[in-house]
Amino acid sequence: MGDPKRRRGWVSLYAAAFVLMLVAAVALMASSLGSLRSIGLLWVSSVFSLAATGLAVASALVPRRS
Repeated sequence: MGDPKRRRGWVSLYAAAFVLMLVAAVALMASSLGSLRSIGLLWVSSVFSLAATGLAVASALVPRRS
């Protein structure tokens, strides 16, 4: 019959990426409310955004378990 297609995508990884984006947004808002006195929160926001992007890509590429 042929090989069945492997299903891709993990909703849990995508949900974790969404949570990381929310954390990044909170860090960005906290940084702007503090009148950007320190760029530390901007770096934190950037790191969380990059991690969220990585998780979102992984959620689409990693095959689900059957």
